[in-house]
Amino acid sequence: MPDVKLVPEKWVDRYSDYLFNYTITRVNDAIKAQDLVSETFLAGLKSAHRFKGNSTERTWLISILKRKIIDHYRKINSNKGKAEVRMSYMNTSKDENGDWMEERVQDLRNPNVEDDIEQKELGEAINECIANLPERYATIFVQKTIDNMETETICKEHDITASNLWVIIHRARVQLMECLNSKWFKNE
Repeated sequence: MPDVKLVPEKWVDRYSDYLFNYTITRVNDAIKAQDLVSETFLAGLKSAHRFKGNSTERTWLISILKRKIIDHYRKINSNKGKAEVRMSYMNTSKDENGDWMEERVQDLRNPNVEDDIEQKELGEAINECIANLPERYATIFVQKTIDNMETETICKEHDITASNLWVIIHRARVQLMECLNSKWFKNE
């Protein structure tokens, strides 16, 4: 097989539908499937230097996606185990003090002043980055991810297919991440 070169700027157009259909049959959740495909593209970009050209782009992306799906189920199973352990622990006698990792983590339900400031600054950075998106991307991204509108409703309103919606959401996420990396995360 001749050496194959990666063309990341064409991945969404070439492979998003195929990868989405592959994923949806395995996770049975459209939003999670979209997220996993997005994560696959990002992981592909990060590991592009490891691509040897011994397979097609699609085959290589599918191998990354398979690992993402496996990680998804590992995380679900891991979280279930933690919840069960925590529940059984919480049923112990009231006099017993616990030393569980979950109890040492900051309680996000009771933020302090620094957390409030940081959340406000992050919110402002996100809003600024959304404002920098192309108008159509921003509108559709907000409708789907913030307003939680149904896919079918958004598609009808904008006269697009579900696949087009996914592509727009993916592209918006990539642009938002680039914007946040330059405006927010660079300071950390």
